[in-house]
Amino acid sequence: MLIDQLLPRYDIRARYQIDIDAPVERAYSVARHLDMRDSILVRWLYRLRGLPGSGLTLDGMLKWGFVLLADEPSQEIVFGLVGRFWTPSPQIQPIQPDAFVAFNRPGFAKAVGNMAFVPLSDGRGVRVTTETRVQCLCDSSRRSFRLYWRIIGPFSGLIRKEWLRQVRYRASPQSLEIRPSS
Repeated sequence: MLIDQLLPRYDIRARYQIDIDAPVERAYSVARHLDMRDSILVRWLYRLRGLPGSGLTLDGMLKWGFVLLADEPSQEIVFGLVGRFWTPSPQIQPIQPDAFVAFNRPGFAKAVGNMAFVPLSDGRGVRVTTETRVQCLCDSSRRSFRLYWRIIGPFSGLIRKEWLRQVRYRASPQSLEIRPSS
């Protein structure tokens, strides 16, 4: 996976997956254009952390500091962020995708997230995974981030699980059916 090339060493890792009854191309397209504004849970968690509501889409995340590190259609999307996430003002560092891997300034951390798409062996769907990795760039940032992650990690996991549920809901054939109104 591309995430392995972009952040092979990390201090924290969280991974979730879901199987979806849809073609891989559809699951990728839904994930790439996913808009989480309909999710009360995600909107609330973003607001609680002080994140902008514009970050509820991948394009919105890119506008406030994330960088698109890789986008291989129907295979994997990888995005990254550099900052001091554990502080009230996370000091997000503007960085170009080609400088992400080499960034190594003490006091900061690098985070990557992905969505990967693997067709199921039975040919009837796709497994979609999302993984978050964080590499802290010095002992002090590692200690601070680990404490922060104990609090934030479960909520970050809820967001990732909701992403997967939304992709499954929107990509599955049932979401394309016209339902009678009551």
